[in-house]
Amino acid sequence: MIPHCVLFVNRHADALRSPRLRRDELAVSEVLGVVMLLAMVITIMGGVWVFLNPYLSDFEDNTNWNSATGLADRIEDRVEVAGNAPEGTGFRNTLAMQSTSIRTIQNVEQWTISADFTPSERIEIRKVNDTVLAVTAANESARSLTIETPVMTLQRTVPTTSQEVYVNHNASHPHWMIITVFDEQGSALHRTVYSSLSGLQVTTSLGQGSHEIVMMNNARAERFPNGAWDVTSMPMVEFDRMANDELRLSILLSDITGNGSIGTGSKIGMEFVSLGPLTLFTGEAYNVRFTVLNALHDIITPQYHETWLSDYTIQRSAGTLDTFIGFSPYERASGSDGFTISSQGLPLYFEVDYQRVEVSR
Repeated sequence: MIPHCVLFVNRHADALRSPRLRRDELAVSEVLGVVMLLAMVITIMGGVWVFLNPYLSDFEDNTNWNSATGLADRIEDRVEVAGNAPEGTGFRNTLAMQSTSIRTIQNVEQWTISADFTPSERIEIRKVNDTVLAVTAANESARSLTIETPVMTLQRTVPTTSQEVYVNHNASHPHWMIITVFDEQGSALHRTVYSSLSGLQVTTSLGQGSHEIVMMNNARAERFPNGAWDVTSMPMVEFDRMANDELRLSILLSDITGNGSIGTGSKIGMEFVSLGPLTLFTGEAYNVRFTVLNALHDIITPQYHETWLSDYTIQRSAGTLDTFIGFSPYERASGSDGFTISSQGLPLYFEVDYQRVEVSR
């Protein structure tokens, strides 16, 4: 009898067919899959964040810039309204600011304006120093002058001569000084005005630095981080030719006084109070001259000059200055000696108003 053959069984095959081992292997695969899925999600989210971060930063900067620009517009509107109000009157407003601070800038612009009130005399006044004035009357008709400042009024006599004479005084002018020359009958012959104007600066934090807006004498200059100052709005100097061939030159000066920083925060209360408007010139004038010097940066004043002399430069290049009517340089063509009006013998009416506003918290 042949013994029954016993087949040897492959134990490894039995192990592979074990349900318990298959469940263990499946459990390990699920953990690895979840880990890989999470790693992929984190990698994608990190890549998206790195890709979008510059755009998000630009969006935030643009929002802050729009907020600062709108804030500057509202402040200019309120200064204009308060400047036309009677002395001692004003109002208070609450302004919302986002990443923005406001401070005053003292004596940022210096203006000198002069004109004769009669065609029969030509008078020039030169400031020698803080206590001496030099006066020249071409036809020797000047007899006296008055010096007005915010704190005092002085009277001085003028010698009868066509040569330059010196007049001593002790008047100070932290904001403005008005010098008026009179003849023997007490009629005004000439007026010269010295004015030192202050303004406000709005500073906004951006991603790459600070954005600055300076409001000064109804003008506006703006600078972005690592950029140059750019004049975005000119002072209110307007020249018009009427239908009856009369000319009109209008200048509006605006002085904003305050004490240091106005502050920063989500909401800031600002008070605008009028110190009283002044009328410096009104009526027909002769030999009009004005100069301006901006102390914010050296490139601001040349931008003023370039704008005012644009028509003159074109006419000069075309060789038609003999018929040109408009802004002209007083002496040097660059305008560094001041500006006058080429009127070609037409009557010129001169208007200069001066607004004074105090801004505080």
